[in-house]
Amino acid sequence: MARGRKIVGVAVLVVVAALLVGITFTIGWRPFLGPRIRPATQRTFDRTPGRLARGEYLANAVSGCIFCHSDHDFTQRGFSTAAGRAGAGMVFPLKDLPGQLTAPNLTADPETGLGRWTDDEIARAIREGVDRDGRTLFPLMPYEHFRHMSDEDLASVVVYLRSLPPVRSTLPATHIIFPVSYLIRAVPQPVVSAVPPADSSTPVERGAYLAEMAGCTDCHTPQKNGAPLQGLEFGGGFVLEGPWGRVASANITPDPSGIPYYDAQLFVQVMRTGYVKARPLNSIMPWPAYRDMTDENLRDLFAYLQTLKPVRHHVDNTEPPTLCRICNTSHGAGATN
Repeated sequence: MARGRKIVGVAVLVVVAALLVGITFTIGWRPFLGPRIRPATQRTFDRTPGRLARGEYLANAVSGCIFCHSDHDFTQRGFSTAAGRAGAGMVFPLKDLPGQLTAPNLTADPETGLGRWTDDEIARAIREGVDRDGRTLFPLMPYEHFRHMSDEDLASVVVYLRSLPPVRSTLPATHIIFPVSYLIRAVPQPVVSAVPPADSSTPVERGAYLAEMAGCTDCHTPQKNGAPLQGLEFGGGFVLEGPWGRVASANITPDPSGIPYYDAQLFVQVMRTGYVKARPLNSIMPWPAYRDMTDENLRDLFAYLQTLKPVRHHVDNTEPPTLCRICNTSHGAGATN
């Protein structure tokens, strides 16, 4: 009997050791330990006219902050927002999310918004992915991209958000299902060193920064289990389903299956109007926000897209969805791949 207990004890130790090794080399321990967090400081950002203007531009026309944090009429082209509700938050109506996801109120309301947050708590949430209580933000909030936002642009965005008049907006809390609620704890990363201004020496460099801040690759790259499929960056096929219908993102690479026929003039026109000549874009592609970019910045963004690796991946929302062997998702023109 003693020998039997010893064998069982050894077996248990082997199983525990295997689990420990497996966790270490797969998901890691961060989901159990909680996100990496740096302590928030008492730093404040000077409210200058230049920062206010720059922050308004970034938050509205480039990064999508206000677009994603405002409730819209998703049944109407252009996704209109009720007067006085910009930035007051919304519950995402995106289908197949792992739970209920709320984009919180960004206005200065002290009870339901950012009124009691410090400047650095707001900055930490934007670039590092944790709220003022240290909870992980679901990475649909693109803080992995915003990590590369320069310190000055970050200060400008915070200054602008501080200027939003308070709107009382009581929203349901985000609730992410298990195990995703634990797995996302591995995503936040503290930004502990200065982030200098991005290289602005060429249109391509300026466009690369704009694409990073706009999170273009997130929507224009197909995914599996929440992770982008390697080799299909910007190749389209990511399906977004909600009140706007079922839409697959476009291939925006220079491949013949993408947008090789675009020139800078057409690109600017598409972003301004939401039409590719006579064909309307669904408003879940946030052209209603991007149309407020300057002509120069839109041309910069197009210059960057022209440098992308061509990806052969046919996506056409005018055709019925069929299974695509490249991205393993059903989308228009999928069977032609």
